Amino acid sequence: MNAFSDFLGGLLGLGLEAKDLTFTQISLRAIIVFLATLIMVRLGHKRSLARKSAFDAILLVILASFLARAINGTAPLFATIGAGFVIVLLNRLLALMAFYSHWFGILIKGRPEIIVENGNLILSTMYRNHISKHDLEEDLRLDAQLEDVSGVRVARVERSGDISFIKK
Repeated sequence: MNAFSDFLGGLLGLGLEAKDLTFTQISLRAIIVFLATLIMVRLGHKRSLARKSAFDAILLVILASFLARAINGTAPLFATIGAGFVIVLLNRLLALMAFYSHWFGILIKGRPEIIVENGNLILSTMYRNHISKHDLEEDLRLDAQLEDVSGVRVARVERSGDISFIKK
C-alpha cells in the first residue's frame, strides 16, 4: 500500500510546491479534477448549470475557483476535491430546504418583483433592480415581440434576473 501511495504521490506531485509541478503532473491533476467535477455536477442538479438564480451561480463560481487551485497545486488535490463534494451537497441540501420552505426559498433565491403593471412602469422597482427603461424595451422587443409597454399586463424581474412578460 505504501508503494502505491508513493507512486501516486510522485505521479500527481502530491506534497510538491506549485512551482515544482511538471506539465504531466498538472495534466493528470486536471483529468482527475475534471472527472470529479463531472460527478459533482451529476450529484448536484441540472438547474445549477442553468444559473437560474444567484444561489445557483454561486455554486459554479466557488467550484471553479477552488478546484482550479487543486489543478495548479496551490491547494491539496484530494482535500480540495472532497471540499467540492461538500459544497455541492450543501447546495443540494439548501435547494431541498427551499423546496419545502417558501420563506427559506425567498431568503436564499430572492423573489420576483413586478416592474410593469397594466402598461405602467413601476420606476421604483426598476431602479432597485438596476433596470433602465432602455433595458426593459430591449427585453420587450426580444422576448415579448412588442414595441412598447402598453401591450403588457404584467412584467416581472424573476429570481434569475430575467424579465418575464404577460401580454394583455
